[in-house]
Amino acid sequence: MARAVCGVYEIHPERVEKARAALPEEAVLGKAALLLKALADPTRMRLLLALKTAGELCVCDLALLAGVSVSAVSHQLRRLRQARLVAFRREGKQVYYRLADAHVARLLELALEHAEENT
Repeated sequence: MARAVCGVYEIHPERVEKARAALPEEAVLGKAALLLKALADPTRMRLLLALKTAGELCVCDLALLAGVSVSAVSHQLRRLRQARLVAFRREGKQVYYRLADAHVARLLELALEHAEENT
């Protein structure tokens, strides 16, 4: 397989400046990286996809679905909350989780669509 290597060292200042000007602030980059890191785990993806389909599920439901312990699901949900991918509500002692918003559902759809493409 041919390697994609630049054969000539040449700078294109106008392209570099255009790209630099389009970059978001560091804080936004950090949040986006946290979000993508949170998606970079098959168990967390499974949890998010289950919430996308079901709308709302409790930790016990998610543990059964994912085939892992309630403790493991709680740990994963903590990461997903930190990345603002899920939201929750309390009903008595029960806590129900859902996707944070429509952007999360779209992110999941796009990730799966891209993964399923023929390369």
